[in-house]
Amino acid sequence: MGNWFVYMVRCRTGQLYTGITSNIKRRLEEHNRGIGSKFTQGRRPVKLVYKESCRDRSSATKREIAIKRMTRVDKLLLIANKYS
Repeated sequence: MGNWFVYMVRCRTGQLYTGITSNIKRRLEEHNRGIGSKFTQGRRPVKLVYKESCRDRSSATKREIAIKRMTRVDKLLLIANKYS
């Protein structure tokens, strides 16, 4: 696959955050240093719970939007199915 990813992290509060990146390790470090996004700044630490490879930035963005439109239950099922 490509070098873009859509990912989900679980915040300290239990909330899920979805984003895209071309470098998962760097992005997680940014989130946990408080520079990743405003949403995760006050909810650290975050833990990676889902990642999906995409062929390019455009397809990653489209997949991110689709995941963000899912209900929490559907997101949790996606996480469970990916790693089961």
